[in-house]
Amino acid sequence: MLDGVYYGNMNREETERLLEKYGRDGSFLLRDSQSVRGALCLCVRKTPFVHTYRIEHSSQGWAVETINREKPQWFQSLEMLIECYRNLTPLNMVPLQYPLEKTCLNKEDYTHTKRLTYMEM
Repeated sequence: MLDGVYYGNMNREETERLLEKYGRDGSFLLRDSQSVRGALCLCVRKTPFVHTYRIEHSSQGWAVETINREKPQWFQSLEMLIECYRNLTPLNMVPLQYPLEKTCLNKEDYTHTKRLTYMEM
């Protein structure tokens, strides 16, 4: 399932453009973090914004980075994390409702010709 929503090395502007063009409130995708090597970003559209949550991986498994460094909930796999948050969304997150599958897009829309840099906050 996650192969279809994992977009790899994509920057924030490209992500926002894809979710705006093809998504709707609750559409989500995964991409590599531009600021933390090895981390992923879970990007979810909720008009008028795209919310980004950093996902960390460690020996404990996978977890969404929490606000105020609260203790995160760890999952054995990335698939388990996504499925859990699709079924029961924490109060501080936008609900994950519609995976933005690459197979539904034109290849040109998610291949990158130009790279911009930015810092995630």
